[in-house]
Amino acid sequence: MLSEKVPDSCPHCGNKLSSWQQELLKVDRAIVCKNCWYRILLDVLPEEKNEKQIKKNKSNNGEK
Repeated sequence: MLSEKVPDSCPHCGNKLSSWQQELLKVDRAIVCKNCWYRILLDVLPEEKNEKQIKKNKSNNGEK
């Protein structure tokens, strides 16, 4: 699955995120801190399947 760790507190104000907020962050990859209204965004990494498909398409088109 994803190797990125979900934070347990807001990186801006340090307010502790509830377990429900942490689960939402895992799924949606973005939430807003209820304390300071800071947007917490997690980077979305491309899936390996998509990378393999891109490489396959490039090789079929004669690209390197």
